[in-house]
Amino acid sequence: MPRGDGDFTRGMKPVARAAGARLCRRPAAARPIAKAAWLDAQQFSRSEAAATGPGRTQSRSSPLQVVIVGLLLFPGHAFSAVPPTFEKDIRPILKAHCFECHGEGEKLKGGLDLRLRRLMLQGGDDGPVIVPGKPGQSLLFKLVHSGEMPKRDKKLTREQVALIKQWIAAGAKTARPEPAELGKGGVITEEERAFWSFQPIHQPAIPKTKTKDRVRTPIDAFLVSALVKQKLGFSPDAEKVTLLRRACFDLTGLPPTPAEVAAFLADTAPDAYEKLIDRLLDSPHYGERWGRHWLDVAGYADSDGYSDADPPRGYAYKYRDYVIRSFNSDKPFDRFITEQLAGDELARAPQGKPEAALDPLRRELLIATGFLRMGADGSATPALAAPDAVRNQVVADTIKIVSTSLLGLSVGCAQCHDHRYDPIPQTDYYRLRAVIEPAYDWKNWRTPDQRLLSLYTDADRKKADEVEAEAKKLAEEKETKQKQYIDEALTKHLEKFETPLRDQLRAAYDTPADKRTAEQKKLLADNPSVNINAGVLYQYNQKAADDLKAMDAKIAEIRGRKPPEDFICVLTEPADKVPVTYLFHRGDPKQPKEPILPGALSVLTPPGQSVELPSKNPDLATSGRRLAFARWLTSGTNPLVARVLVNRVWQHHFGRGLVGTPSDFGVMGERPSHPELLDWLANDFVEHGWQLKRLHKLIMTSTAYRQSSRHDPRREQRDPENRLYWRKPVQRLDAEVIRDAILAASGSLNEAMFGSPVPVRPDVHGQIVVGIDKTEGDNKMPVEVPLKGEEFRRGIYVQVRRSRPLAMLHAFDAPVMEVNCERRQSSTVATQSLMLMNSQFILDQAARFAQRLHAEAADDRVREVARAWQLAFSRNPSVSELADALEFLSRQADHLQTVVEETVEKAKKDEKAKPATKPPPELQALTDLCQAGANCKPSPISARRCSVRTNSSTWTSQD
Repeated sequence: MPRGDGDFTRGMKPVARAAGARLCRRPAAARPIAKAAWLDAQQFSRSEAAATGPGRTQSRSSPLQVVIVGLLLFPGHAFSAVPPTFEKDIRPILKAHCFECHGEGEKLKGGLDLRLRRLMLQGGDDGPVIVPGKPGQSLLFKLVHSGEMPKRDKKLTREQVALIKQWIAAGAKTARPEPAELGKGGVITEEERAFWSFQPIHQPAIPKTKTKDRVRTPIDAFLVSALVKQKLGFSPDAEKVTLLRRACFDLTGLPPTPAEVAAFLADTAPDAYEKLIDRLLDSPHYGERWGRHWLDVAGYADSDGYSDADPPRGYAYKYRDYVIRSFNSDKPFDRFITEQLAGDELARAPQGKPEAALDPLRRELLIATGFLRMGADGSATPALAAPDAVRNQVVADTIKIVSTSLLGLSVGCAQCHDHRYDPIPQTDYYRLRAVIEPAYDWKNWRTPDQRLLSLYTDADRKKADEVEAEAKKLAEEKETKQKQYIDEALTKHLEKFETPLRDQLRAAYDTPADKRTAEQKKLLADNPSVNINAGVLYQYNQKAADDLKAMDAKIAEIRGRKPPEDFICVLTEPADKVPVTYLFHRGDPKQPKEPILPGALSVLTPPGQSVELPSKNPDLATSGRRLAFARWLTSGTNPLVARVLVNRVWQHHFGRGLVGTPSDFGVMGERPSHPELLDWLANDFVEHGWQLKRLHKLIMTSTAYRQSSRHDPRREQRDPENRLYWRKPVQRLDAEVIRDAILAASGSLNEAMFGSPVPVRPDVHGQIVVGIDKTEGDNKMPVEVPLKGEEFRRGIYVQVRRSRPLAMLHAFDAPVMEVNCERRQSSTVATQSLMLMNSQFILDQAARFAQRLHAEAADDRVREVARAWQLAFSRNPSVSELADALEFLSRQADHLQTVVEETVEKAKKDEKAKPATKPPPELQALTDLCQAGANCKPSPISARRCSVRTNSSTWTSQD
């Protein structure tokens, strides 16, 4: 179901899933790289990302070949008076491929350090490795050119080898005098600090344009200024119904109702569209739609993962509900971030202070810290692996969630060594770890169950104690009676045995099991009828068994009068206890090295300065580290956070971000397609109070958003990938939205908000479906338990089990939360059509949709078809569509009637054959029409070209 107009399939290729690949993200090697990135010698630190060749050549190149390579691949250097320099061009290559052995370690391999030019001149065990001006005599060039170095699979590309040769031939220049010493930790150069994403956000001037009629917002001005350079412009505005559906799906994830369509079309006021956006932003469904986007990057799941058991996380949904409430209330995003990172410190609620959870405001802050509890966690089952390794992985995953969601950087590489591409030293990774380690002290670990806070009040607890005392008294009476009944039954049964065997059996029975002799054990084993217990008492005294059963029921009834106890899952720190964070050698927690203090990324501060976070805030019982970190992130001076956030919002509205790698703003990520626009949006977002709804309206009222998505071959020639936004990109709906839209059309949608997740289970075919996991019989066959409408709640409320992704959502790229999902895939594969043709969910919803049409259209075929189009596509069918649909219904009903008659005739001849009970042929034909509509592109139904089980290649409907 695309959000644009026109053919969804045009220009899009199916994305095949690699076995075992993470669903939400393509492998790094497959990420798109802007063409200019690897051709621009001024940014050649990205050369590794662009490598597609084998990385070496087996034959020696002639001088002429080298010159040609230089002219073609490095035109900036070939014609520039400035030769390549070590810091800008060579160091990034060596850092990515060589520093691990020749620079970072405590012991240099071959005694060679490649981190400075002068150290290369000094050389190692084999002497100097460069001879300025003479690459042929330079050991460095000879080794990389032959492929002998680097070892393993880290070979340099031909382009990188050529650049090293060019650098040496030009004299092996540096950009500036080198430092006298490097000291410990990674070195960050001026070139690395100058990278675009590490620069302060500035406020660019809004471009002045000549085409003012299409410039509705500053966004349009920035885009038009780029479009006109390519002799392009925006496409015409989309039709009103298309805009309505686009806005509804974008902001609420639900299609507009026929009444909403009629009202919007009837509103001819100039600000009708702006009023629509305001109404959708005020809808409670807005928080459900946009909360789901945040839950992806937060790694939300309702289970602990890590093992096949995948234990449920019973109270994780409280965090989900907090996120939805926060989006609906338009909570300033800086506050939203701070609450999630340090809500417990804002609430002044250290460990051991459960009363904080009883205050509604403080409870909300504590629930927010669920953000830092979302990572998979196997620490409750330490037998799976070494406890230290499991705990260390939980911390590592938490750091990844924080860094990718807020900083747009993956710092995980620096856990074991300096980051190979980005300027993130290993010490910086452990500075971030020191921020959260007081709450994740791996030496004083709290398992998932120990992180729960009870919401019992003193009155609740007093009432529960009184009820339990009453139940316990009755349970003791029952225990006494049970012993009496068993003793009576045993005495009577032993009368069947002769002495002395009778006495021997009695003595063996009365002896505690752990103190019985071997002879007594054998005696009881040979006479199993003597082993009378409560479970078999009914065989000896049915009246006594019934009496005990009644007492059990009474005990359960009494305990049922306890106030229900609820919990929240939180992250807190112990009071006045701050653990020391150590740098782990090669990331191994068993090899701690020097202690590390908390801090921020060094590259985001001027040379010689750093953001030192307090080791212990004297005004708080806890360390205060996370609160200080959150305030630094949201201070407005951080160059990453606002850029990352507005880029994600843009991505969800346009299908891709201004930066195409939303969680990689580093060297290996894409450069922004419109850097000035990105900075203007980020600056505007911060200046206007981090208000997300305002940002939505700014984007959605732009011409760029409102334009048609129709294909134009002439424009496509100039901008094949639509990087300049000459049309609105077409997007496939997210998995949850597809399911929700089907439920809405059929009239089944349950709009209840919040609360426990809708459970999932495997069905008889092994598919994961909505339902309570219950089995019976020796074969453990699944049993269906009625959910009383809960199964029709929105997708955001369906349980997210890491080991049990709901089949309907999984088919459409809903992520499996190994850690978090930085960007979902949007694939178009045949299995999706098979799901829409064969899944029981679709069959059931098609039947419900048909029943709705039948009821609302009073058995009028024309009205039924018209109503189907209105509910599914927000429009009336065309004349040809109506004719095709009516012809389909007629033919299908005739066919089904024939099948019924043949079945009846067969049943007359064969007594064992009973005709199945099915709806009348007319209603079944209508059901088939509804089902076929989910599998055919518009026009969705044609009796001549589309039957119920055909057209598996497209499944979308028109806006």
